[in-house]
Amino acid sequence: QSAPINPADIQTYQRDQWSREVTPCDIAAAHPDDPERVATGVARAAVDLEAARIACHAAVLADPENPRLNYQLARVYGYSGRHAEGEPFRMAALKAGYPQSLFVFGFIRLTGWDGAPADPCLGGELIRLSAHAGRFAGLVGYPHYAVSGAFDGCGIQIDKTELLGFLDRADAASDDFYKDILIAQLRHRVEALED
Repeated sequence: QSAPINPADIQTYQRDQWSREVTPCDIAAAHPDDPERVATGVARAAVDLEAARIACHAAVLADPENPRLNYQLARVYGYSGRHAEGEPFRMAALKAGYPQSLFVFGFIRLTGWDGAPADPCLGGELIRLSAHAGRFAGLVGYPHYAVSGAFDGCGIQIDKTELLGFLDRADAASDDFYKDILIAQLRHRVEALED
């Protein structure tokens, strides 16, 4: 079971506080879509789980507070199905407001991907925070889930202006035809919401 996290306890990520030096952990376990990665990134299917776990444990031991390294170690444990072992590293990345962790762990809570009961309310709050942090997946994901009713019953105030703002930021960051189509479709659905 995932440890509880209060979104109010999550800090604003401060990139300049953390080393950006490339480590073997980055080479072995960086997510290719992580905007804060310092290496190319490795698709899930290509991660050598044991080698990445060893590299990332060593990196976290050397730089224990670094949220990027903690996220990557949690990623490896998650892909290995060892969610409980990855929990402290997941929490370290989340509490530091690491943008990739906000989206990924929001998605995990929304869906229950880790085997713990789904919590769409917490998942929604984390994905929303990832959008505020500028993570593209959050900028399009939060409006998608909001208009799809994923947060119904959560008491999350769906703010049409906020959703359109997220889509504006996603549009400004996109130079991809398929992403542009997604953004346009989401914008149409958000604009159709009642005020």
